[in-house]
Amino acid sequence: MTRIVVPVRYPLSKHSKRTLSEALSIAADREGELTVLHVNLYQNGKTVTRSALKRAVEGEFGDLSNVRYAVRTGFLVEESILEEVAAEDADVVVIGHKQVGRWRRVLRRILDEPDIERYLKQRLSCQIVTVGLD
Repeated sequence: MTRIVVPVRYPLSKHSKRTLSEALSIAADREGELTVLHVNLYQNGKTVTRSALKRAVEGEFGDLSNVRYAVRTGFLVEESILEEVAAEDADVVVIGHKQVGRWRRVLRRILDEPDIERYLKQRLSCQIVTVGLD
């Protein structure tokens, strides 16, 4: 079964809704399992619970099957996403187009590796799908 991870903001932004919609479509097409991920940042002091994330997503998209909700806490959103992708052994990561540039900057600092798609493919065997706002 295809494992898909989609990081989102909370509350769900317009862009997060679009990214989530694409991830749900991919999950349906591939009969995959979807993990909806939100990252609480240590430095901002706000905490989102898994149940609040689930309520927000299901309030927007209805009851969903084969969906798991995860909330992680970290200093950098990008690092936390990479950790979740690795932990899930994800096949696909669906991210908004704004995240791609941020991931590249973080990876340059952490791994001296500027090409995130190549990095994920080499180390995680993972496809990246980027979603724009249209």
